[in-house]
Amino acid sequence: MKLPFSQKQKYVTNSVTWRISGQAGFGIAVSGDLSAKVAMRLGLYSHSYSEYPSLIRGGNNSYSLTVGSSKVYAIHKYCDILIALDKTSVDIHEKDLSKGGWIIYDSDIIPLESFRKNADYKLIGVPLSTIVKNNSSETVMRNTVALGVMFGYLGVDIDILKDSINSVFKSKNEKIVEEDIKNIEDGYKYSKENPLKDFYFRIEKNLNNDNIRQKIYISGNEAIALGAIKAGIKFYAGYPMTPSSSILHYIAGKQKQFGIVLKHTEDEISAANMCIGAWYAGVRAMTSTSGGGFSLMTESLGLSAITEVPSVYVVVQRPGPATGLPTWTDQGDLKFCLNASQGEFPRIVLAPSDVDEAFYATFQAFNLAEKYQLPVIILSDKLLAESPVVTEKFEYKDLKITRGETWIPGEKDVIPHGYKRYMQNNLNPTGVNPRTVPGVMNGIYLANSDEHDEYGFVSEEADNRVRMQKRRYLKFTEATKEIPEPVLYGPKHAKITFIAWGSTKGAIISAMEKLKKLGLNANLLHLLYLSPFPASSVSALIESSSNIYLVENNMTSQLGELIAQYTGYEISNKILKFDGRPIFPEEIVNFVLQNKKNKQIKKWLQ
Repeated sequence: MKLPFSQKQKYVTNSVTWRISGQAGFGIAVSGDLSAKVAMRLGLYSHSYSEYPSLIRGGNNSYSLTVGSSKVYAIHKYCDILIALDKTSVDIHEKDLSKGGWIIYDSDIIPLESFRKNADYKLIGVPLSTIVKNNSSETVMRNTVALGVMFGYLGVDIDILKDSINSVFKSKNEKIVEEDIKNIEDGYKYSKENPLKDFYFRIEKNLNNDNIRQKIYISGNEAIALGAIKAGIKFYAGYPMTPSSSILHYIAGKQKQFGIVLKHTEDEISAANMCIGAWYAGVRAMTSTSGGGFSLMTESLGLSAITEVPSVYVVVQRPGPATGLPTWTDQGDLKFCLNASQGEFPRIVLAPSDVDEAFYATFQAFNLAEKYQLPVIILSDKLLAESPVVTEKFEYKDLKITRGETWIPGEKDVIPHGYKRYMQNNLNPTGVNPRTVPGVMNGIYLANSDEHDEYGFVSEEADNRVRMQKRRYLKFTEATKEIPEPVLYGPKHAKITFIAWGSTKGAIISAMEKLKKLGLNANLLHLLYLSPFPASSVSALIESSSNIYLVENNMTSQLGELIAQYTGYEISNKILKFDGRPIFPEEIVNFVLQNKKNKQIKKWLQ
């Protein structure tokens, strides 16, 4: 938790976390996007996080944003400013205010008695409803007034607020934009007419990083969709399922621009099967879903494996089992994705940690799927999927599409007669055979879901089964050679070592920065690829480290079980969280500092 202002410098500049909260329909998400755009125009980085219940209407929604002059790796648990649009927002979120933080609230509808007496936060009561009534009949615009108040106190230029509104609401009619500008002006005016002597937060233009043309504001789902587009996707099939649905929506908005055929299927089974059909025909395809939808796709996953038709699946995790918590985050599907479908077959599983990896790893997933003719699963989660950040534009000029041994009409019109699609001999040490698509002369073969011979015809012979299984796994061995090793963040040798996968990386890196200020150097081994599993790299790190912590958003430490399976090492220190909320940097720091079993850490802190 942050220190009281009495122990700080006079101003805290460009390092603020704010949160806006209210009922669904109060414009919470739009307020968050507007806030991020304002920060971006000032040359600041940001990381967002939204919470909303799985209700059609009602319930409390919130949007948190942490901004900074340098890259922001994670949202902070405690907010410095809370905008409360109703009493429920106060009840839920006041506990998450930092010491000396502020609550901007609608004094027209929230009574003063709603707040704790002798609390360590301060109040800014603003008649938001009254101000809105003077400008519009839509009380929903209270959020815009509140943002005007907040940015006024933060010292942001009013013209930047107006430009941001024009950018965010450019698709709205002119009257709505005018009303929003008037509301934010009146909120801004209120802050200037009611100055606060002890409001210590400021937002200023970052002169060292103010080129917004080189920045993008993007979520994990959007980055995955862009990675697929760059990889040459021409067919997408999917059935909406939170929190993966925005991949479908984003690609739908780009299909004409990039010549993509998009199919909103009747269920996830159809989506998976259609994508396999598209790949069989020589077209790069993808589908996305969450754990429940992927459960329906698992038989198709096996079909892709045995026919050796490439496929790419995006699984955006949320807490299960069954419907679970549809709009919250989790890392509970790792072992499911590693073992989904019947039988044994190779598959590549990768779990991006941030929007940059989401883009580049998705691009690479298509190349790996087609080069090695096997399924590739991109394992994301709600936190990454729906948390936009400000980051640098992606560098894509050097990204090259690799189709491997795929023979298509125009490039390979004729192949030798007697085409053996699943041939296995000493001349094929990689296990990868040339794959034809319809239209290549003499390239017809049977893509059979039963075990088959070299031509694709059903074969139940024992020796054939052994040859086919070994050949399919040869591809996995070959793919392992080009899979990048896990990345070590921080110094090579450190007092504390974290091991993690997926979206927890951002919180850990942020926690490492906080621990460094306390004199505790830490590093992080982050695993992007979970299959093939990088056993040698993980073993080497464990052997050279003494204080190791596993960090996961699940209950059973699924990565920990994999590490024990592949290396024989069992890690006892586990930071696990499975309540549907992300792991915050402050929680990691507190866990390390309060680890009473670790006497060495106490010694280092003395």
